[in-house]
Amino acid sequence: TVQNKALAVLSAKLKAAHLRLTIRSDRQVQSNQQTHLTSTMFSRAARPAMRSLARASATRAAGARAASTLITQQAGASVQAMNALSLASPLNTRSFFFSSAAKADAAPAISKEEVQGLFSLWNDALATLDPDTVAKRYASTSVLLPTVSDTPRTDYESIKSYFVDFLQKKPQGVILESNVIQGDDWCMDAGIYEFTMGATGDKVKARYTYVYQFEEGEWKIAHHHSSVMPEAFLG
Repeated sequence: TVQNKALAVLSAKLKAAHLRLTIRSDRQVQSNQQTHLTSTMFSRAARPAMRSLARASATRAAGARAASTLITQQAGASVQAMNALSLASPLNTRSFFFSSAAKADAAPAISKEEVQGLFSLWNDALATLDPDTVAKRYASTSVLLPTVSDTPRTDYESIKSYFVDFLQKKPQGVILESNVIQGDDWCMDAGIYEFTMGATGDKVKARYTYVYQFEEGEWKIAHHHSSVMPEAFLG
């Protein structure tokens, strides 16, 4: 009958659907089993490499920590050395400008009168008419701004060269006005002096500045500036 045929068709469809579901379920189970097997195999194979990688990472981390510690210790040692140097040699602007740290000796106490008397040592050197003797009155690091030359003299040879010509006039000087200033390891005498040129009898009045530093056991000239009186030229 029609009903029987319909039931037969429906039954066939249900059986076909059940078969498809069974096949799909079996495939899913097989896929899960394969995934689990692959994961297990990979995990086992990767374990040695993972352990090696972990050991290498630990080694690198330990090396980095050791390097960081060493750098920190070296930086600390450098800071301590700089602090010790700073405490041992405090920087004084005036002494740094007027003296050489490598060659300057510990300066003894000196009175104002003794500072003024240092001019006589230089003046006596002029009386020898020997450029070397005069040049030796200047410190190893010094500047001479001479009266009758436009060229600053900043080393032994150039200072000596200036006095080769100047000493031909046979100059002798006398201080007319002196002003003394003293620092920790330097002293300065500034004022007005007058020269008599023995070769001609001429007299020349000039302004002067001497800055002295203690070197090789004696006071020497670190800076000498001499210039003629300007008002005579200004009228």
